[in-house]
Amino acid sequence: MAAKQSLSIIPENILVNKIYEIRGHKVMLDRDLAELYGVETRVLKQATRRNLDRFPQDFMFELTSEELKDWRSQIVTSNSDKMGLRYKPFVFTEHGILMLSSILNSQQAIQVNIQIVRIFTRLRQWLTENGELKYDIEELKRKMNSQEKNIELLFTYLDRLMDKKIGPRKRMGFMHDDL
Repeated sequence: MAAKQSLSIIPENILVNKIYEIRGHKVMLDRDLAELYGVETRVLKQATRRNLDRFPQDFMFELTSEELKDWRSQIVTSNSDKMGLRYKPFVFTEHGILMLSSILNSQQAIQVNIQIVRIFTRLRQWLTENGELKYDIEELKRKMNSQEKNIELLFTYLDRLMDKKIGPRKRMGFMHDDL
């Protein structure tokens, strides 16, 4: 039996804009995931709390008050203060999002999870490729600095040679007076 091909049900740019970096992890907020899955945030949080053993700290964590304040200051939208956050949000890493699909078993949740995982995979690939590019750039900078020092040394030697007082030139070779 052929597997169903997953369709992109949410525009990719919307998903990418809901990924934040918190505590050095790429994460998504419970409220954004709930909206994408078509459930209420409280339903998502209740399901998560009932299955806490599936969500270690590297899969899901709750924002601290300070992190929440920092996160709100990062958001450029004008309605960031009107978001109505009464409770500190849970944030889910890529692995936590995968685990959510096992506790929120709707077709929409499954399709959205597939999209999110693909985006996380592309982000990781992009970071890896750019990490290699960054290394190559650093290597070029190092070589340029080395060449720059060599050129500077060459000009120093040339300046020293120019600064030496050159007396009258001593003639070399045959002179017609010598014959």
